[in-house]
Amino acid sequence: MATKSISDVMTTQVRTVSPDTSLQEVARIMRDADLGDVLVTENDHLVGIVTDRDMVVRCVAENGNPADHTAGEICSSDVATVPPQSDIRDAVNTMREGAVRRLPVVDGDRVVGVVSMGDLAQAADEKSALADVSSADPNR
Repeated sequence: MATKSISDVMTTQVRTVSPDTSLQEVARIMRDADLGDVLVTENDHLVGIVTDRDMVVRCVAENGNPADHTAGEICSSDVATVPPQSDIRDAVNTMREGAVRRLPVVDGDRVVGVVSMGDLAQAADEKSALADVSSADPNR
């Protein structure tokens, strides 16, 4: 079997918010779309990523009120990305080097998807424990 490219395994339904979106609204988007991350964009350019963990560690754990803080305040702005034509091994290496679990997929300046560690696990070995967990229905 030929090695898959990122475009074969990425999620194309990406949620984006502006830097001034409240974390409370970000949390609602994550809940309603069953996501663990949203991309922060400004004028259609990627400026950061906010994960559920970012909100807990950078806001809630500091006694912050998600209604009073914005995505731009807590997002990771030094975002590792990968182009859609990349090999999945390139994404794995980028995740390893950046110690991240999700990578925005960009074509030039345009965000076209997100690839997660779970997506890559399923592509590499559909029978792995991580692939099983990643494909399971969400906890509600």
